[in-house]
Amino acid sequence: MRRFQHRAFVVASISLGLLAAMPARAASVVAVSRATWGASGVPDYVNMNIYVPDQLAEKPPIVVASHSCSTPVSGFFNSISGVRAAADRNGFIIILPEATGRNCWDVGSTKSLTHDGGGDTQAVAQMVKYTLEKYDGDPERVYAMGGSSGAMMTQALLAVYPDIFRAGSARAGVPAGCWADGFDPSNQWSGNCAGGRTSKTAQQWGDQVRAMYPGYTGHRPRLQLFHGTADATISYKNQGEAIKEWTNVLGLSEGPTSTDTTTSNGTTYERQFWKNECGHTVLEAWSGQNGAHSMPYEHDAIVAFFGLDKAGGADPETDCSGPGDSGGTGGSDGSGGGAGGDQNVGGAGPAAGSGGAAGDGGGADGGASASASAGSGGQPAGGGAGGAGGATGGSAPSGAGGNTDPGAGSDPVSDSGGCAYAAGNAMPKSAHAAAVAMGLALLTFRRRNRSARTRR
Repeated sequence: MRRFQHRAFVVASISLGLLAAMPARAASVVAVSRATWGASGVPDYVNMNIYVPDQLAEKPPIVVASHSCSTPVSGFFNSISGVRAAADRNGFIIILPEATGRNCWDVGSTKSLTHDGGGDTQAVAQMVKYTLEKYDGDPERVYAMGGSSGAMMTQALLAVYPDIFRAGSARAGVPAGCWADGFDPSNQWSGNCAGGRTSKTAQQWGDQVRAMYPGYTGHRPRLQLFHGTADATISYKNQGEAIKEWTNVLGLSEGPTSTDTTTSNGTTYERQFWKNECGHTVLEAWSGQNGAHSMPYEHDAIVAFFGLDKAGGADPETDCSGPGDSGGTGGSDGSGGGAGGDQNVGGAGPAAGSGGAAGDGGGADGGASASASAGSGGQPAGGGAGGAGGATGGSAPSGAGGNTDPGAGSDPVSDSGGCAYAAGNAMPKSAHAAAVAMGLALLTFRRRNRSARTRR
């Protein structure tokens, strides 16, 4: 009988250890209250969501991922599944700001285009500062990304807060400051800029960026640009204007250092690369041939550009010495290190989102696409159906004044709350070790009691 009890105790002890080793939770998107992240002096409609993987890197990097017009955070988060998977593997944090109840991000008002001016950009900057402090993040590894309005926010953040952001990746956006031309605060839209009617010299664009943070002479972030040549919502002309802007800001020649062609996710890209004087690629421009507004995110290339394709380490960019130098980046060869890899950036990435690659007019971040017809003032007239390859199809939700963003759409993998996503069953090794140790301790205690009774 005692032998049977002993065996039962052993089995129970081991079972307890294994049960304790099971993950208590899976990483999910969590809303952070405004009081917690210090939302002071910024718009009351801007809210913070955060994705913290179960296994964080030491001094984790941070990626700010900004949604497109009228797109809920839940749907947008699904569209960047490749970036989320990289966060799970390599331990970086994703901040997901939200312009609640707004059509698009405000990247056209003076307050948003001024350092600490009290606009949407300052709200995001405060989220970053909160996250760096709470999670002991790496202030040298903060990045920004997004599509459409999120791409506009990305370029604005790099221009207004070069002291915070190290690099950015913008898909189908506009140059920082372009949205101010004819900006309508009622629906956060600029028909002039969207229609490609805003054009400046490289010097004018550069001066506009420098005026957003007067007196700043430090490092300027590197930038990766994506744009479809057949984009009927945000004119492809904005890619050329952005190139003029950032070559001037980064102190680069107008012509690229090198070019190449690659095909990824069904799109053929003509790519241009600019190196700084240190030999690092600090500007990339991907032009999707016949690409529409809503193309899949090139996850692998984006993650590699940020140097987040592996865990740990420092930002792949080494700063150039000298006053006012812009610095640059290695790591665009897909390996995360060294100069000279500008013609093999990241390689072909997986199709974005759970819906697969975008079909004709479809998009990875929701599957919807706006029609090419223009409303008053050059604004898009509304949402059309997503293509066959899109994540969900459906029509895009309209914002104020009938404006919509082709990236908008219903979330194909949302729960009832819209803010919790299972992201794997990763469990820290320390938790497994502690659970096993608990089981062994119980077993040892049992053996000692048994020996004591035997001696008696």
